[in-house]
Amino acid sequence: MSQSIPPTPPTPPTTPTSPTSTNNGSQPQKSEWEKFIAGFGYAFHGLWYALRTQRNMRVHSAVTLLILLVSILLHISAIEFAMIFIAITGVFIAEMFNTVIELCVDLASPEYHPLAKIAKDVAAGAVLLSAILSVIIGLFVLGPHVWTFTLYTLVHK
Repeated sequence: MSQSIPPTPPTPPTTPTSPTSTNNGSQPQKSEWEKFIAGFGYAFHGLWYALRTQRNMRVHSAVTLLILLVSILLHISAIEFAMIFIAITGVFIAEMFNTVIELCVDLASPEYHPLAKIAKDVAAGAVLLSAILSVIIGLFVLGPHVWTFTLYTLVHK
């Protein structure tokens, strides 16, 4: 019976003592600040990817612009605007997580699998629920302003 030798675990990377230290002489390692700033670039790249490739993100963006315009025209309060902004952001976040889940499921299960379908359906359901909540918040916040504007317009016609 032959024994197999377990693979040697990789050695952890060493941390440079200064920002100008090199990694095996090839490229200078980034400082913690540079890594932090680079993280914003990755985040904006992800946001741009979602806006560019996901139809629903573009629909949410169009609806967002309309709602923000209406909110400004109706002179809603700062607190009301914050509530609208939180609702809108919640939908965007849910849509982006849905995109992540769909991509990961496609990567892990390129062929059809019933569990992959369920994972995608549940993620889409979370976006739907978030959108419904957003509409409800919008109705509670903007509804009274629209009603007042409508009555004022009808009376002063």
